[in-house]
Amino acid sequence: MSRLNEANTILAKEIIGRYPKARSATIPLLHLSQQQNGYVTNEAIAHVAELVGATSAEVMGTATFYEMFKFQPVGKYLVNICGTMSCQLLGADELMHHAEQTLGVKAGGTTADGMFTLEHAECQAACTEAPNLQVNYRHCHRMTNESFDQLIDDLRAGRLDGDIPPHGTLARVRQTIPAEKAAGVASPDAPVTPAWMPEATS
Repeated sequence: MSRLNEANTILAKEIIGRYPKARSATIPLLHLSQQQNGYVTNEAIAHVAELVGATSAEVMGTATFYEMFKFQPVGKYLVNICGTMSCQLLGADELMHHAEQTLGVKAGGTTADGMFTLEHAECQAACTEAPNLQVNYRHCHRMTNESFDQLIDDLRAGRLDGDIPPHGTLARVRQTIPAEKAAGVASPDAPVTPAWMPEATS
């Protein structure tokens, strides 16, 4: 795996141009790297650091704060089963056990065919729809053992390709803003007078 390829380097520079400070583009560029390679490589971390004017350690420090960035290969589909209170009370532990049996791997593992990585997850912010899971961060609510098995069958057969892209794909449509339509962004270094402070009078 690699640094950002030529097309993504051009895109990265366009993304950086949307921000008043290059370092503000660190997270979007990490997503771009993960979309390219399926995970964030050490080479890509170094490349992102060069592009935003940071050190590799600073970029790594940012990336490791967030659960969604992976630093080693994962399956085409990353299945995260929520295990916090609402989901747990409504059967998340049993669902995880069933998922492990169905996929033939323990939580944290990847199937031999490289299709699925199974993980525990913290709250997915849909407590009224418990138990929940996500596939590549796309929500699936009120899961049962039967609906889990159907989900896996549908993913294997490609029936959900229109709904769930491969891991690393943040979005299918990338925003582009023509330069003449971009909003004027004030430099964060520009002095600001608070609106509540009256102007000095002589």
